[in-house]
Amino acid sequence: MKHNCVYIMSNRSRSVLYVGVTSNLTRRRLEHQNAIDNTFCGRYKVVDVIYVEWFDNIVDAIAREKQLKGQRRERKLALIRGRNPRLASLSPPFFEFTG
Repeated sequence: MKHNCVYIMSNRSRSVLYVGVTSNLTRRRLEHQNAIDNTFCGRYKVVDVIYVEWFDNIVDAIAREKQLKGQRRERKLALIRGRNPRLASLSPPFFEFTG
């Protein structure tokens, strides 16, 4: 079962993208939503998960995170839109596109 993931979160206006990796996306999402204003996610109000890739191995997830962080914004948006054309906020518990 895949427990590790790379995720992309954004603010409500979708002007900011944040790439991260975690073994507990539900917990991590709550941490981002409750971030204080002196952190990146707090300052830019990064609250919505808009993209997720699941991995069996955390090493593979970390490698993918580094790859995505190195990409330009346009390429990240094209990747996201491939699975989530409206850039909709994905819902727990599985963080899959439902609409």
